[in-house]
Amino acid sequence: MAIRIFITGGTFDKEYNMLNGELYFKDTHLHELLEKGRNTVPAEIRTLMMVDSLEMTDEDRELIAYQCEQADEKQIVITHGTDTMSVTAQLLAERIKNKTIVLTGAMIPIKFGSSDGFFNLGSAIAFAQSLPHGVYVAMNGRYFKAGKVRKNRQTGVFEETV
Repeated sequence: MAIRIFITGGTFDKEYNMLNGELYFKDTHLHELLEKGRNTVPAEIRTLMMVDSLEMTDEDRELIAYQCEQADEKQIVITHGTDTMSVTAQLLAERIKNKTIVLTGAMIPIKFGSSDGFFNLGSAIAFAQSLPHGVYVAMNGRYFKAGKVRKNRQTGVFEETV
């Protein structure tokens, strides 16, 4: 069975406007990344929204949870902004018990060329296939259980919490 990939936005899919220096959303880069990575894992991809996670609402998170509940696939990857990724992961962990869900993102937009998003996406796909049911965050080659992870804003790295 295929992996379901839900796209929600975040730095992962941001573009850079050279005229005014702002970051904005145009379209997802996921299809291109899977092709460049020579991915052979069947994937069903759906864009749910394109928002910065700091602007994500409770309604947005409810939509993500609903889509995860309704998905036929038992393995789900969600691209998400890093600032509130742990909040969404916690909500999903409280609601969904019979699937493996892995949230991932990027600290640097894919379009910048030196993004960590490419590596994080590959890790998330691998973790979704190998971890037991539960909700996880995958960043920088590591995975963390929902409810036991936070983004360290001083270092820009995700770390385990007690």
